[in-house]
Amino acid sequence: MAGKLDLKAAAAALGVKRVTLADRQLAAQRTGYVPGGISPLGQRKALPTAVDESALLLPSVFVSGGRRGLDVELSGADLVSLTGATVAPLAAP
Repeated sequence: MAGKLDLKAAAAALGVKRVTLADRQLAAQRTGYVPGGISPLGQRKALPTAVDESALLLPSVFVSGGRRGLDVELSGADLVSLTGATVAPLAAP
């Protein structure tokens, strides 16, 4: 399933005024992962995470495993549980 992120919907889901895509180097510093391999799992400091509601309808989803080319398959529910994510409609219309 492919789609585009609605930044306004993401901001609303996270309870903030506005969100933007992160600077690559800043994201690497904050997460401890290299750009292109940033995982929502096992970050240095857990960051607020939002997951599109459609992830819960799929048998599994893939997320980065912490380095480029390494993916981890898990259920949407497990992703939400492991990251403490907020589930919301995040796809752009």
